Amino acid sequence: MQPLRVYSVVPKLPPKLKPLWDLAYNYWFSWNTEIVSLFAQVDHKLWRECYGNPIAFLNRLPQKTLESLAEDDFFLERLGDLRQRLAAYLARKATSIPFPDKTGEPVVAYFSLEYGISLCLPVYSGGLGILAGDHLKSASDLNVPLAGIGLCYQQGYFRQYLTPDGWQQERYPIYDFEQLPVTLCKDASGGRILISVDLRGEKVFAQIWKAQVGRVSLYLLDSNVPENQPASRQITARLYGGDLEMRVRQEYLLGIGGIRALTALGLSPRVIHMNEGHSAFAGLERIGNFMRENGLSFEAALELAASSSVFTTHTPVPAGNDRFPPELMQPYFEDYAKKLGLAFKVFLALGREDPRNDAEHFCMPVLALKLSRFNNGVSLLHGVVSRKMWNRVWSQYPVEDVPIGAITNGVHVPTWVAQDIGALYDRYLGGNWREDPDCPRVFSQAQAISDAELWRTHERLRERLVGYVRVKLREQLLARGAKRKELLISEEVLDPQALTIGFARRFATYKRANMLLQDKERLIKIISDSPRPVQFVFAGKAHPHDNEGKKIIQELVQLCTSSECRYSMVFLEDYDMEVASYLVQGCDVWLNTPRRPLEACGTSGMKAMCNGVLNLSTLDGWWAEAWRPDNSVGWAIGQGEEYEDAAYQDFVESQTTYNIIENEVIPTFYERGHGNLPRNWIRKMKESISSLAPVYNSHRMVEDYARIAYVPALDNYNRLVKNDFAAAKDLASWRMDMMTKWSNLDIRNIKTGEPEQLHVGDPVTVTAEVHLNGIRPQDVEVQIYSGRLNYEGKFAQRETTVMKPTSTTGDGWHVFSGEITPGEAGRFGFTVRILPHHPLLLDSHSLGLIRWAQN
Repeated sequence: MQPLRVYSVVPKLPPKLKPLWDLAYNYWFSWNTEIVSLFAQVDHKLWRECYGNPIAFLNRLPQKTLESLAEDDFFLERLGDLRQRLAAYLARKATSIPFPDKTGEPVVAYFSLEYGISLCLPVYSGGLGILAGDHLKSASDLNVPLAGIGLCYQQGYFRQYLTPDGWQQERYPIYDFEQLPVTLCKDASGGRILISVDLRGEKVFAQIWKAQVGRVSLYLLDSNVPENQPASRQITARLYGGDLEMRVRQEYLLGIGGIRALTALGLSPRVIHMNEGHSAFAGLERIGNFMRENGLSFEAALELAASSSVFTTHTPVPAGNDRFPPELMQPYFEDYAKKLGLAFKVFLALGREDPRNDAEHFCMPVLALKLSRFNNGVSLLHGVVSRKMWNRVWSQYPVEDVPIGAITNGVHVPTWVAQDIGALYDRYLGGNWREDPDCPRVFSQAQAISDAELWRTHERLRERLVGYVRVKLREQLLARGAKRKELLISEEVLDPQALTIGFARRFATYKRANMLLQDKERLIKIISDSPRPVQFVFAGKAHPHDNEGKKIIQELVQLCTSSECRYSMVFLEDYDMEVASYLVQGCDVWLNTPRRPLEACGTSGMKAMCNGVLNLSTLDGWWAEAWRPDNSVGWAIGQGEEYEDAAYQDFVESQTTYNIIENEVIPTFYERGHGNLPRNWIRKMKESISSLAPVYNSHRMVEDYARIAYVPALDNYNRLVKNDFAAAKDLASWRMDMMTKWSNLDIRNIKTGEPEQLHVGDPVTVTAEVHLNGIRPQDVEVQIYSGRLNYEGKFAQRETTVMKPTSTTGDGWHVFSGEITPGEAGRFGFTVRILPHHPLLLDSHSLGLIRWAQN
C-alpha cells in the first residue's frame, strides 16, 4: 500500500534554538570542534549513534530535551556565540588569492566522483574523496570562488564487516537525504530543479542536493527520482558499484549532467577542475555549449574549453584508469558526437593514446588531458610517473617535455588535528595556525612547545585511541556473536603506554599491508619484547571485487587473533573518517609501505604528521620529497630503489622495515631522560610539525592551484571570449593552419664553431636553416635542446634556448641563431627543434606538434 501523500516531519525547535539549524546545515562544523561538542554534550550516546549527523541528531532528540535546552542559559550563550562566529566567518571577504572576478559567483567548478567532507555525508571511499573534501574546505577558508559538483549516492560506499574467519563482507545501508545536512535545490516557484541527460536514447533525470561547506557550495546529483525507470534510478545508488556500463552512466551524469546542473542553478563558472578522469565528459559538454550558444566551430570551442580547464590525475598505473571499449561507447556517444560535428571515429580518437588505433579503448584520463591545458600529478614523484605513463599522448616529445606538472596534495589541518593538539597550538602558535597553516613562521613556533606538554598531550591521545579500539573491537565481536572470553580479551587489548604503530588505508595489493607478515616469527618477537612493548593497529577496506586484497585482510586478521598477537595487534573493521581520526591522532608511528612508485601521494601520513606522529614509509608519494636523510622528521624504508622483481623487493624492504623498527624506532621511543621524556623522539615530533606542516596542507595546495592554474585559466577565458570570441576563433584557425602545414617543416645546415677544446662557461653559437612551409617565423619557436649526456649518449639533463631569426636564404629558408653555454664538465651535446608558438597558447607542447633536426 502506497501513501497518498508524503510529509517531511521536523522537530518543533523552540525559537531560542533556531540557530541550531544554521550550525547543522553548514559543514563548517566538520572542522570546528566546539560546534561538535555543543551537539555531542547534549546526548553523547545519541550523537555517536547518528554518526555525528546534526540533522538526524536534532530529529531524534526528545521534545522534552529541546524544551529543557531552551531554558539553559549557558547552552544558549554557547549557541549564540557559535552562531555569531559562523556568521562572521561567512561574511569575511579577505583572501590571499587575487581573483580578478569580484561578482561573488563561483569562478571555478570542481568536479569529483567522491567527496569526504564528514562522516555523516557518506559519498566518499578513500583518499581521492578525502582530498576533494579538504580541497573544498581550504577553498572556503581562503575565499576561493569555487563550487563543487558530484553525485549523491543513496547507499554510498560499502560498510565493511568481517566473518569469524576474517573474510571481508560488504553491506550497503540506505541513506535518507532528508536526514542529512543537505537541502534540495528548488526553483523560484518551489519546485525541484531537475536536469536531464540522454543515456542510450532514454531521457534520465536528476535532482540536485546542496551541501554547504563553509562558504563553498557542493552540488550533488541524484537520479533516484520518480521520473526515471528503475534501472536509471540506480545510477546514483552506490559509489564504485556495478559494472563497466554503470561506470559510463555515472560518469556521463557527473560530467555532462554536472555542467547542465550548473546552468540550471543559474551558475556560469568559467573554469572547471576535473579531479581525476571520471569527470572528463564535462569538457565535451562545455565544447557543445560554446558551439550552440556562441556559434563557434568545434575547434574554436575546444580551444576555449581546454584553455580554461584543469585536470588532476591521481592514478600512477594504467590499469587504474577508466577505459571503455568502443562498442560500449557507441550507444551512449554516437549521437552526441554528431551534435559536436564529429564522426564517431574522430570522437573516439579524443580518448585514445594512439588516435589511429581503432581497437584501443576509450580512456577517460586521455580525454581529460586533451581537453585541458593545465594537467598535474599530485606529488613531484607522481608528476614524473605521469609524464612517463602518458608519454604516448605526446609521442614525439621526450618524457620531461610531456605537459603534466605536479602540485603536491595537502590536508586540511583544522579538520585532522586533534582537539588537544589544537589547544596546544593555540597557546604556542596563536590562532593563525587555523587560518594560515601554510605560513612557515607560524609553525616554526612549534619548536617552543614545552617537551613535557607536547608529550603528555600525545600520551592522552594514545590513551584515547586505545580506549576507542577496545570499544570498537567489543562491538565487532558482539556483532559476530563472539564468546564471553573473547569479549573479556577485547577489554584488555593494547597498552596505553606502549609504542603504537598504525597502518590504515585501502587494501590494494601494491600498498602491501602484508609486508610485515613476510617474517611472522620476527614480527612476533618484536611485539613480545616485554621491557619495550610494541603494538600495531590496522584498518582498511579492500574493493568488493578485489579478492587478493581480501586475502591480505584475512591473513592479517587471523594473525591479530592468534594467541601470540591478540593483545598487541588489532584490526579495526569498517575504516572511515572517524576511525582515521583516532588513528592519525593517537599512534606514535604511521607506517606506509607502498611499492614505489605506485603511491601517487598518500595523504594519511600528512594527517598523522600534523598531530606529531612520525612517519615510517617507503620513499614514494609525498614522503619521497618530505623525508630528510638525517631522519629528523621520520624514517625511510630504502633509498627510493625500484625493482623489477616484486617478490625480491618485498623481501628486501620487509627486512629493512624490521631493522628500522628494532634498531631505530624502538630505541628512540624508549630512551627516556629526566621526567621520563623521550627527548630525541620529541625533537623529531617538533621538527616534523614545524617544517612539514606549513608545506603539506591543503591551504598551500589550493593556493598553488589558484596561482598555477585557476587564475591563468580565468585570464585565458576572458581573453578568448572578448570581441565576440575573436581570439578563440583566431587561435582555432591558427591551430588548424599549424596542423595542416606542420608535416612539411624541415631543419638543415646546423652549424657551430668546432673548438679543439671546450671549457665550462665557453659560449657556443649555433645557427640553423629552417623551412617553415608558409608559417610565419613568429608562429614558431626554434630551440636549441642541450645538456649533459649519459653513458648511452642520451640527454641526462636538458636545457632549451630560444633561437632568433636573423635572415633568410634565397630559396625561402629562414636562418635562426642562438647561443648555449655548458655549465659543467663532461659529455655535452645539443640538437635543434621547432615548436608552435602563439601568445594564447599556454604550453607549446600541448598541441603535440614538434619537429626535430635529423642527422
